[in-house]
This record gives sequence, C-alpha cells and structure tokens, in this order.
Amino acid sequence: MSPLPVISGKQAVKAFQKAGWVFRGQVGSHMVLTKTGVSANLSVPNHKELAPGTLRKLIRYPEQSVDQFLNLL
Repeated sequence: MSPLPVISGKQAVKAFQKAGWVFRGQVGSHMVLTKTGVSANLSVPNHKELAPGTLRKLIRYPEQSVDQFLNLL
C-alpha cells in the first residue's frame, strides 16, 4: 500500500473531480461532491491538511485504491 501524501481538502476535491465527482456546494466546513450512479454524497473537509485516516476513508468510499487516487493528484 502506498503512503498517503499530506494534502488539503481542496486538493482532494480536485482529484475526485478528475474521477467524475461533481462539486455541489459547501455545508459548513465540508465540500459536498456527488457522482452519477452513486446514491450517497462524498463530504470532504475543507482543511489545510487532511488527516491520513480521513483521506484513506474518503478514497475507499468510492471503491478506489490509494494508487488510483495518487495517479489523479
């Protein structure tokens, strides 16, 4: 398993957008993303640095591997 880089919430959103997720807005400090064919939303904290566990959970939710996500960065 590849180590995760330290990235911001905005950088994570840009990577998810490359994978087909669409930014729908912001609720408090969380950016909400949706994707056609997926019934739930992806909620990314708008923090300067995402905790490794939080980032790993966000990556695994849409059934992506860490390596696939790193290629999108």
